[in-house]
Formats: sequence, structure tokens, C-alpha cells
Amino acid sequence: MQKLLLLGDEAIAQAALDAGMSGMYAYPGTPSTEIMEYVQSSKQAASGNVHQEWSSNEKTATEAALGMSYAGKRAMVAMKHVGLNVAADAFINSAVTGVNGGLVVVSADDPSMHSSQNEQDSRFYGSFAMVPVMEPRNQQEAYDMIFDAFDLSERYRLPVLFRITTRLAHSRAAVVCRQKREQNRLTLPSNPRQFVLLPAIARKQYKALTSEYEKLRNDPTIEGYNRLTAGKGRGTGIITCGIAFNYLLENVAESIDDYHVLSVAAYPVNRDSVAHLVEMCDRVLVLEEGYPFIEAQLRGLLDRDVKVLGRLDGTVPRDGELNPSIVASALGLSLSEGREVPALVRQRPPSFCKGCGHADVYSALAGVMGEFSPGRVFSDIGCYTLGALPPYNMVNSCVDMGASVTMAVGAADAGLFPAVAVIGDSTFTHSGMTGLLDAVIKNSPVTVIISDNSTTGMTGGQKSQATDRLENICLGLGVAREHLRVIVPLKKNHEENKAIIRDELIYQGLSVILARRECIQTAARNKKAETAKKNNTGE
Repeated sequence: MQKLLLLGDEAIAQAALDAGMSGMYAYPGTPSTEIMEYVQSSKQAASGNVHQEWSSNEKTATEAALGMSYAGKRAMVAMKHVGLNVAADAFINSAVTGVNGGLVVVSADDPSMHSSQNEQDSRFYGSFAMVPVMEPRNQQEAYDMIFDAFDLSERYRLPVLFRITTRLAHSRAAVVCRQKREQNRLTLPSNPRQFVLLPAIARKQYKALTSEYEKLRNDPTIEGYNRLTAGKGRGTGIITCGIAFNYLLENVAESIDDYHVLSVAAYPVNRDSVAHLVEMCDRVLVLEEGYPFIEAQLRGLLDRDVKVLGRLDGTVPRDGELNPSIVASALGLSLSEGREVPALVRQRPPSFCKGCGHADVYSALAGVMGEFSPGRVFSDIGCYTLGALPPYNMVNSCVDMGASVTMAVGAADAGLFPAVAVIGDSTFTHSGMTGLLDAVIKNSPVTVIISDNSTTGMTGGQKSQATDRLENICLGLGVAREHLRVIVPLKKNHEENKAIIRDELIYQGLSVILARRECIQTAARNKKAETAKKNNTGE
């Protein structure tokens, strides 16, 4: 059998290909991005004609994957945890429609918010939707689980939520691959009304969903991933979820037999397993990445005289990632600390790349906004959010994808003038277009600056759906041609750009400024690739 050294993300992608996946759908978002990138670079995916194009956002990706499932093929959709918020409408309803071909939804959570606005826990979405949730402990299990996830999806006719976290997604391990499975044949649903959620149909299917969800608690596949091992005496019982089991082993590998341990990697958890653990213990410590998902259920629903320790009582910090030191402290073990690492490099805040077009956008904007009182610039999620930091200090909001436009519209409704929205090209096509349509319909006195660097820069330079389409999109949404302006953010154009921005800021209606300049990183990458191509062809 082939053995590969893979990131957790890559193990998931390779497993999906080996398990007969026909379509991969995603929108880039750390820490999930490498799943799609691996498929896009895979010769196996290319030879198998596996769909591998980025989608405009997580909702469209989920719906397209559901469409492939409708046609009987296996599909996967991947996103970061906040992307599941965007996909929630389709995701929640896909549990009610059910699936035809296997459908796996990968949500990569980001405890400690390394590159995110929050550290929400996707397991709650799985419980809310009443679908199976799988949470691997390591890369090999992530690979193996994908096969079971597709099988489980097709057996119960439900999507499966596959939850990972940053450390698993971005750490490497050797993975032994399985024999490859053929892709499914094109097969339409046997029930032609399965995907038609009219109330009369949806009520019946929802009732069936609630029944199927209870069956999942005793499913052999799910139970097989949840391992209960008895320790000595009554003592302490420990429940670990996913990767947290590894942090436990790092501390007590030699004395693991002293503890009663329930290692959870699939949900819903069988109540009998939890009850059996509790009966053996005087207290239970819950170690889980993210929110106190199991801990809250253990405290609220299990009527037992047992002390529950975890995030809710402060034994484990309420926020942030788990690590071996936190687990050691929770177990009452002494911590062995090495020498303090000397500060060789002075810490500094993140900043724009040297030569970044976003920087020139903010320089021009700052030169104009100084004429008004502060607090008027609404931004969005992308590299350009760094405009909130010195030396610009321009950004007054960053909430979620697309919120710059709609928050500026709301502020204008309240009487704030001028109000400015700064949004990137990829974020605009992700979820800014509908906000712009609201602004067009109301002719809101808002200036929208689309800082177009022709890529999805924040996640590594993936393809932007907006490239070469922004003017037509804006005009199609109803933006007046005379108030659709294009600038090139370069220092030599500074005064000209300031004049254009000033003209549109004082206009008592909607205007859009396209600040167009290719990302400095992708430009350098493309130039290098072009040079290599010329050298190889002898041009």
C-alpha cells in the first residue's frame, strides 16, 4: 500500500479521491484551503475528470455539491468554520432533503482565531442539522474516516459533517492509502420529490430525519470510532474529543491505565457509553477543542452525582486551543518547562507587503478622509483589513464577508455622510454584490471602493471570480456609469486618485470606485512562471 507524508487537509483530499469522489467544491479559507488545492494539483483528480473549480462562496459550493449528490455522484465541500455560517441555509436543508450520492461537508475550525473573527464550534451545526459528525484524532484516521463518511452518507441518505481543527489541518504525518474505489454512476433519485421542500413534503422528511438521527447513536461505524477503556478504581474519568486525545497521551501515555477514558471521534455519542464512564468515576474531565459541546450536555442532561470538569468551571480555559500543557494542568500534573526562548526578533504587527496596491488605496483615501470627522470607513475581510492598523488607522469595522457595503448602507440610512465601504474583489463576488444591489435600489449616499488585486490574496492567491467582470457586474446591478470610476493605486497617481475619491465622496448618491492593481505576490509568481516557461521552450 502507498504511504504518503500528508497534511491533515491533504489526507482528507487524497481519501476523497480514493473513495470515488466526483466533485470537490470550496471557497478558500484558512485552515481548509489546502484541501481544494491538493485536489486541483492531483493527477488522479485530473485523470478521473473530478470537478475542482473554486466556487463564489460557501453557499454556492454547498449547493453545487448537493446538486452532484442529486445526480448520484460522491461530492465533498470544504470551508472554514465561519464559512459554514454562509452555507448554513443549504447545509441545514440538505439534511431534510437527504442526499443521493454521498456528500461530505468539511468544516475546519480555528480555535485561538489564528486567522478568523471567532472560534465557533461546528459540532453544534451538526447537532442542529441532525446529521452525523466525524472528528478525527490524527491524519491517518482523517484519511480512513472519509471512506466511512461517504459510506455512512449513502447508507443513511444524509450529509456528513467532517470537523477538523487548525492543528490537524496543518500538521503532517505518514498516511497509508487504501485501494481506490471507482466513482459512482450517474443515477437520479428514486423519489422524484425528495429534493422538493414544499411544506407537505418537508414535514414528512423532517419526521424521518429525527428518527434516523436517533438510529445514528447506535450505528456500528460511529460507535466504532468512540472508544471506552476502563482504568483503575473510581478515580478520574476523561472524555476526549478528536485531536485532544493526543494531548492526553502526551501527558499520561505511561499511566493511561490509571484513568477511565472515553475517546470520542464521531457523533452523536451513544448515551450508554457516557453513562458507563460516569458510573466508574468520581469526577469527569472533558477535553475538547472549541466550545464545551459534550461538557454542556453532560452537565445538563446526565442526572448523575458526578463532578464535571472542563471549560465551564475553569479547569480548562474557556477560549483558545488545547495543548499538552493545558491538559497537564487540568490533570493536576507538574509542568516541565524548558529555558525561556530569547527574543531574537522584535515582535511587530502585520503589515501590507511592500508595494501592495491596498496600501496606495488607503494612502489616497486617508488624504481625503482627513477633511471629514473620523469613523466613516467600513471594511471587510481580506488583506486590506490591515488598513485598520498604523500608519493608516482607517478601518472602523470588519464583521463578516460582505458586511462593509451593507453596514455603510445602514450607517447612511442613519444619517452618516459620507459613508465609505472598502471591499476586495473576491469578497465582493463572495457576498458583496447583494449589498450593492440594496444600495442601488435605495440610491444610498455611499462610496464603495472595490480594491481589486485580481486574486484571493489573503488565503494564498487563489483565483478570484471577479477578475475581468467587475465593471459588468456593477453596471448590471444598476450602478450609474458616470459614478463607476476606475483608478490605478500607484504613488504616481496619488493626487489624481485623491481627486476622484473626493468627487465621489461628496456625491449625494451611490458611487463605486474600482481600484485595480494586481497583487504584488501573484504578479511576482506569474512573472517567475512566465520566465520559466520561456526558458523551457527556448523562446
